Amino acid sequence: MIAHFRLLATWLLLSMSLSHAAAQARGPVVLAAASMQEAMTSAADAWAARGHARPVLSFAASSALARQIRAGAPADLFVSADEDWMDEVDKDGRLVSGSRADLAANRLVLIAPRARPARLRIGRDMPIGKALGAGRLALADPDAVPAGKYGKAALTALGVWPQVADRLVRAANVRAALVFVERNEAPLGIVYATDARASRDVTVVGVFPPSTHAPIRYPVARVKAGRHKDAEDFRRFLLSAPGRAIFARFGFASR
Repeated sequence: MIAHFRLLATWLLLSMSLSHAAAQARGPVVLAAASMQEAMTSAADAWAARGHARPVLSFAASSALARQIRAGAPADLFVSADEDWMDEVDKDGRLVSGSRADLAANRLVLIAPRARPARLRIGRDMPIGKALGAGRLALADPDAVPAGKYGKAALTALGVWPQVADRLVRAANVRAALVFVERNEAPLGIVYATDARASRDVTVVGVFPPSTHAPIRYPVARVKAGRHKDAEDFRRFLLSAPGRAIFARFGFASR
């Protein structure tokens, strides 16, 4: 019986050791805002090219990622598309103290299908309802997703939110909003400048004035539940000059 328990204990220790080794071999887990897909993928590739285990990337709306972290998801890094969701995770005590920093910034744009470009000048009381015709405005969920919240704020500041409030295609995240416009399923959409840049099927109608919405910043921080040995080094790489250069290449602004 004693030998049996010793064997079981040895097996458990071996399993834990192998599990830890596998986790270290795969690289840190990074939960990042959907709008960072191309840039973060390139950053992960650059990190791997330096001889490190390639980070495991997961993209979704910042609101969805924050809920996962608050539920105990074993992530190593979190990159949010706004300060609010990072604040919520921080209030829950889920972040490593002192690890939070601003990684990048972005702009908010109005887009249309490239095949059917809309003529609309962004400004106060612009006739966006008329420009939509019988269609709807593609927008990430304005009640939770950062891009949607920025979009609602901008349209409200311009006095045109009532024109579109009941004419939305509420997307799960900003990339989903982009797809609606790409497929010509919505005549107009609001996304980040970097999303529009990543697509060949949309055209930018105009850029929303920064004064119409809160600054679009992407904070990055380490998550307490993560234990990967490379987590801090990868965070520092993202914030370094070579890391920021990668994000700049994809259209992100500096802090």
